[in-house]
Amino acid sequence: MSCQLTRLLGIKLPIIQAPMAGVQGSALTIAVSQTGALGSLPCAMLSPEALHTELTHIRTQTTKPINVNFFCHQEPAPQAVKQAMWLKQLAPYFAELGIHPDTQAAGAQRAPYTSAQAEVLAKFKPEVVSFHFGLPNDDLLLEIKSWGSKVISTATTVAEALWLEAHGVDAIIAQGLEAGGHRGNFLSDDLTAQLGTFSLLPQIIAAVAVPVIAAGGIVDAKTVRAAMAMGASAVQVGTAYLLCPECTTSKLHRAALQSEATQHTALTNLYSGRPARGIVNRFMAELGPINQAVPDFPLAASAVAVLRSAAEEQGLDDFSPLWCGQNASGCQAIPAAELTKLLALGLMV
Repeated sequence: MSCQLTRLLGIKLPIIQAPMAGVQGSALTIAVSQTGALGSLPCAMLSPEALHTELTHIRTQTTKPINVNFFCHQEPAPQAVKQAMWLKQLAPYFAELGIHPDTQAAGAQRAPYTSAQAEVLAKFKPEVVSFHFGLPNDDLLLEIKSWGSKVISTATTVAEALWLEAHGVDAIIAQGLEAGGHRGNFLSDDLTAQLGTFSLLPQIIAAVAVPVIAAGGIVDAKTVRAAMAMGASAVQVGTAYLLCPECTTSKLHRAALQSEATQHTALTNLYSGRPARGIVNRFMAELGPINQAVPDFPLAASAVAVLRSAAEEQGLDDFSPLWCGQNASGCQAIPAAELTKLLALGLMV
């Protein structure tokens, strides 16, 4: 199945660099793809114009296959009551930092995949298009396939994997509970249904006929070897790349990743409205990592971004989303190509 997937995606190494919005741009994508693995570009926070710019740059630097990643969430209706409750909880922090409570952050917001992004992609026809939170509608999906692009998406349960297979994906990412960043769940919000990578992976492999990619807790050659030994067709690695120079990871985030703080991560909805795994900081500890007052995804982000900006100016990561998986032991401040080659040692028998 590993050979089947590498042929399907046009890559030499069954390693996928996880798309990580907020901590990377095209530099990481290019560096990984050049090694023969699959570099990924997170696109949910890019405008169509920015997406075009990034893809143009990638194509001037490499002809190797790339993966572009989008979200498929439903945009929520305005939530005035819930937003007011949320701002009330945040009020003491705004006062502490000397910020007016009505201040909202401007800038990129997480948006679902639409025809506007499809219009840009049609000019580039990326080899792989991946999704988080399910899949786009049938028309958009068929358009992607008409370019010859392969479609993959994330499953956090067997039920989600079966749904994705029934809706025509070419491969499935089995995202274990250990994974950093946003959970890809879309059929249920029940976090108690989430499994660790090495419990989820064999169950999804047994349930579907398409190739399955293991994600979550895979950070070095040993964990790559373990996932492949359990039947994964490929692995997806995110956290291990966060210290690479090609990443845009902030100084505060880099410092946290190189500290004992990585030993305590949790799923939190505080930063966006959806559960995502990050290092526990003051914000998560004081409000609780999962808080029912938080507006739906992605409405929570604006107010928190104001606090984050103000705190970071003072050298504090109190309100920063320090995304990180449960296993940060593979994080190394080395070039992404070198790290990819170290991961690939786990593919050798």
